[in-house]
Amino acid sequence: MEEQKTSKQLLGELLDKHYADALQAKAEGKKIAWSTSIAPQELLETMGIHVVYPENHAAAIGARKHAQQFINHSEGNGYSVDICSYARVNLAYMDIQECEAANMPLPDFIFCCNNICNTVIKWYENIAKELNIPMILFDLPFNHQYEVNDQNVKYIKGQFLHAIAQLEEITEQRFDYDRFREVMKISSETSKWWKKASLLARAKPSPLNGFDLFNYMATIVCMRGTREGLELFKLWHDELAEKSEKGIGPWKDGEEKYRVMWDGIACWPYLADTYKVLKKNGINMVTSTYPDSWYIVYEENDLDGMARAYSSNYVNRNLDFGADNIINIVKDFSLDGIIYHSNRSCKLMDFRQFEVQRRVEAATGIPSVIFDGDQTDPRAFSLAQYETRIQALVEMMEARKKNGGIR
Repeated sequence: MEEQKTSKQLLGELLDKHYADALQAKAEGKKIAWSTSIAPQELLETMGIHVVYPENHAAAIGARKHAQQFINHSEGNGYSVDICSYARVNLAYMDIQECEAANMPLPDFIFCCNNICNTVIKWYENIAKELNIPMILFDLPFNHQYEVNDQNVKYIKGQFLHAIAQLEEITEQRFDYDRFREVMKISSETSKWWKKASLLARAKPSPLNGFDLFNYMATIVCMRGTREGLELFKLWHDELAEKSEKGIGPWKDGEEKYRVMWDGIACWPYLADTYKVLKKNGINMVTSTYPDSWYIVYEENDLDGMARAYSSNYVNRNLDFGADNIINIVKDFSLDGIIYHSNRSCKLMDFRQFEVQRRVEAATGIPSVIFDGDQTDPRAFSLAQYETRIQALVEMMEARKKNGGIR
């Protein structure tokens, strides 16, 4: 009898298959799309279009410590060091088309949604211009009000319908609305299981080593609309639930002394280094602001609900919402501290990070530190600075515990 695979084994297999299937589809003359990470993939999945994600791919290149050669290539072509490092890695890959991480085929069209940042618009416009291919753009207005308003929903829904017409023109196929309803249902269910799994980290000790969130994130990006993705997150949830019931913590060889949140994208070139420093100090990163980014849930066949969900991403929300979101996370996950990654690439998040930190600390009394880094550019991170900041956080968390939670 074949032994059941773990979710981690399945995760690796699905990611390998994701890129292999795209390369095979390209070889067979099928349409390939490059898409931003939080875009309405339901439309592409409905049309049977193979889609790959430059952000995922750049992160994988960074995690394998091969980003610098791509960054050098882009900067040699005149791209500024101040541009998002994902963009610099991807624009170089478009020229080189070979990497140590999995290769991905060049696109036949671009699928771009600016609910994560506005940098992606110019980045993807550049790809479309250089490759002379179509670009489908979704403009999701930043939510200056606390909630997503009805006018924005109407505006976004209109773009979804227009994109369907564009996809029909590109593929020369009719859009299957029955299949669309099925994909919408799968996508929402997958998002729910992703959230259920990540919420299990609220247990003490947490069954989840939070850095695993970063690993599983690649799959919630690229397989949210597939049954394989749905089954993966159900399995991951069940594994974590079993560990939690048995009182098993995140590590076999260490105790969870402190529980923290990580705000910002991981430093992919230094993923192991940043993790080891935390583990050495008994710090478990139990959660992040990221899990909710892919909690994109709506009722089946509800295009208005889908429009609202895609505009609700916390990066696309105002400062009040951002601070309140973290305050709630502090309470839900019984946090002892917060680590803010001041990510050179991610200007939108960085510009408000210090004010969010101030508000959260005032509301909760939870200590926090900010360290400098970058999601993919290895030159922007100092391990010595990171270690010093983490040591300072440990001292603050320990002092707070000795004072009975009062600073």
